[in-house]
Amino acid sequence: MMKTNDVLLRNVTKLVAFIIFLFSLHLFFAGHYNPGGGFVAGLTTAGAITLTLLAYDTKTVASMLNINTIMLTGVGLVFALGTGMIGIFTGDPFLTHKFGHVDLPILGDTALHTATLFDLGVYLVVVGVTLTIIQTIGESD
Repeated sequence: MMKTNDVLLRNVTKLVAFIIFLFSLHLFFAGHYNPGGGFVAGLTTAGAITLTLLAYDTKTVASMLNINTIMLTGVGLVFALGTGMIGIFTGDPFLTHKFGHVDLPILGDTALHTATLFDLGVYLVVVGVTLTIIQTIGESD
């Protein structure tokens, strides 16, 4: 087996994956008022990690991230279902979201929504499931 010199690919991947991850954060936070949200941001983040998997091998990326994807999916499900249950506990239908305003020291008047926590749960589930599938396919030699 011939060892290739992928210095250029690996260095470019570090920068591009970081930019893609920042874009996924933008999609996540813009998703409440514009197109985007937890699902699209999760797919974009999984795409950045997949790009890293293509430049490196699965063992290297697993040691860099050190994430249990099954646990990540479970935590995401807890967030998504937990925010859906808030409506039931307050006497409203399932997935009725609550919001309020909080005065934060640096940010000032900030709107807080339980929909953001729901999107976080969806984000974690999508990243966890997608990476589980990709790692399972990549590890089957």
